[in-house]
Amino acid sequence: MKQTAHRLVALGLALALAFVALPAAAAPGQVVNVNSATVEQLQLLPNVGPALAQRIVEHREQNGQFKAAEDLMLVKGIGEKSFEKLRPYVATSGATTLTEKVRLPKADAEKKG
Repeated sequence: MKQTAHRLVALGLALALAFVALPAAAAPGQVVNVNSATVEQLQLLPNVGPALAQRIVEHREQNGQFKAAEDLMLVKGIGEKSFEKLRPYVATSGATTLTEKVRLPKADAEKKG
């Protein structure tokens, strides 16, 4: 009985450590509204730093609100590949609910390279 309890505790600790080691990803449904977000909120998106966040805000100010999430590809620095990473976290209406930086896992090819 003691061995079983010890194994369960060890398994629980191993699972907890594995969970902590996972990269932070947003909870399902957490988004940034690109039509109302601040530069700081936009930086919560994966691979969006201060310069790109500023370009998104400037594009919105100069051209009006984004009608569709895909319109982000009109911003310099956002191509199809980078947009696909942003897509799950982007909204054009509603509240911004994302509160922590999204860090995506690196691709297997990048890890090996």
